[in-house]
Amino acid sequence: MVFINNLVYMFLIALGVIIGASFFAGIAALINNHPPLKTMMDISSSIKIWAVAVSLGGTFSSFEIIEQGILKGEIKSVVKQVAYIVSALIGANLGQLIIKLLWKSGSLWGE
Repeated sequence: MVFINNLVYMFLIALGVIIGASFFAGIAALINNHPPLKTMMDISSSIKIWAVAVSLGGTFSSFEIIEQGILKGEIKSVVKQVAYIVSALIGANLGQLIIKLLWKSGSLWGE
């Protein structure tokens, strides 16, 4: 049960990092008189790896667990870490997809 809970946390944290950073970048673009949706798209694509790192709580701990799992033959811990990374990647990609959907629907708002 804890494993599923952690997968959900990883997914939603990565999703929140992408969406939150993109929205705040859009606000900053408005203040600086730049196109907000283009800025949001640029930010969402450039911070995906950081969203994954944030959701994992730091990349070094995950790599250490994977390394120890491979060296000690603990395949279960390696599979868990890979599942956490995949969950975070899916969350980050979904966040970017949501921002891309906003960008493509900008024509409906007259931009």
